[in-house]
Amino acid sequence: MPAYVPRKTSRSTFVRIRDIDYHVREWGDPSAPLLVMVHGWMDVSASFQFLVDELAKDWLVVSPDWRGYGLSGPSTSGCYWLPDYLGDLDALLERVSPDAPVKLVAHSLGGNMALMYAGARPERIERLVNLEGLGMSGDAPDKAPSRLAKWMSELREPPTLAEYPSLAAVVARLRKTNPRLREDRAAFLAQHWSAPTDAGTYRILGDPAHKVVNAYLYRVEEVTACWSAITAPVLWVMARDSDYANRMDALPGYAERIASIRDVRRLWVDAAGHMLHHDQPELLAVEIERFLA
Repeated sequence: MPAYVPRKTSRSTFVRIRDIDYHVREWGDPSAPLLVMVHGWMDVSASFQFLVDELAKDWLVVSPDWRGYGLSGPSTSGCYWLPDYLGDLDALLERVSPDAPVKLVAHSLGGNMALMYAGARPERIERLVNLEGLGMSGDAPDKAPSRLAKWMSELREPPTLAEYPSLAAVVARLRKTNPRLREDRAAFLAQHWSAPTDAGTYRILGDPAHKVVNAYLYRVEEVTACWSAITAPVLWVMARDSDYANRMDALPGYAERIASIRDVRRLWVDAAGHMLHHDQPELLAVEIERFLA
């Protein structure tokens, strides 16, 4: 089956951000209103193509490949630290919008980072659309010794990622993870999510070091403190068929966490899983533009 044909063409630029060569994808006229999009874990900026195609308004959409993903350079520390994403985002926004706050759409890992950033630098975010960046359940302090030991062990024996015998196998892998993903969209994503190797196989464009466990625990109190410092209106989007969303929503006290954001609107999207921008880009584009207006 042929790959999805984009209605809006993207262009690539490379910028130096905190000693890493960052790949930044752009759609639209440079003079149009700015909309920044940041992707999730083991994903790439091209993942937003279907959503961008459905936006009715003219936007300049700017979306980076996070460090160690897509065509951006990797970290040099053998693992990835969450605060580095905040530093990278801060540098990117300073480059693309030094004098004005931005409208930001963020998915999963990107959403978690965007919420932290919007609390730490509230003056830099005008409006935030959080697509399943829902945080984590939280860790008890007594887990710290075992977590640090696990992190050191994984640095000794770095993780690897599977390779695939063909591009068709990459397409099949994407559709296995998300059965709702249309085959033409999977074929499009596979071209950006993977690259051929000298051996004739296909490798995923994600640094395996992303799989190294976080050395530090997830501290709910610190995260909630950042969320409560957000001043921008937030559209909080969850997918009905997302295991992640349903698991988090069932946590005791989770509604109170969300309510710590002073201006938040919750939206559930039906017939969609965690990759809701792949499953329901048409509906999502309408809701995002209504919120941004």
